[in-house]
Amino acid sequence: MNDPRYSEFPDGFFDRRDPSNDRWFYDEPRIVNHIDDGAIEGVGSLYERLGISGRVLDLMGSWVSHFQSPPEQLVVHGMNVEELAQNHAAGGALVADLNAHPSLPFRSGSFDAVVCTVSVDYLSRPLEVFDEISRVLQPGGLAVMNFSNRLFPTKAIRGWLGADDHQRCSIVETYFRLARGFGDATAAEVQTSGRDPLYAVWATTIS
Repeated sequence: MNDPRYSEFPDGFFDRRDPSNDRWFYDEPRIVNHIDDGAIEGVGSLYERLGISGRVLDLMGSWVSHFQSPPEQLVVHGMNVEELAQNHAAGGALVADLNAHPSLPFRSGSFDAVVCTVSVDYLSRPLEVFDEISRVLQPGGLAVMNFSNRLFPTKAIRGWLGADDHQRCSIVETYFRLARGFGDATAAEVQTSGRDPLYAVWATTIS
């Protein structure tokens, strides 16, 4: 990577066991829950507590966006058109591979919030993606990354696989710190009623 910001990470941190084109991996739809019911409830409760509303982008999403009450305008981004078509809370959908092309086809300031559920661990070029998240958010807009310990190990980056849950929070905090346009990040363990743990890291854009 030519971006000097990546020098903060060890060599091989963003390698993956399966470096093949992600489109092949996500070609078959997976209409399943990737976390248990308790963690799903925890995601929705977190979004309520953070007051997420208005125009929202669900990044690296799928057939469900985990909101207790869907926001007024929800756009879902993902890798499988059939999965996104099943997301009835969304008013729009975008199929794109952020690892191949880490850019978002939206005007600056298009959204009040960007959320990402159990997918940040798959980003191989996260700083460019976080730059884009900041760009498409309004000043003071909120970006929320949440994750559990479930993942597809062949597609997660090596640095994530070698970290524990609290270190993973630190990884996401570092993404926010190195990206352009974010204030200080907050990390928290989210209480759930299920067996799956849930962690979240969030930050707001600065004007």
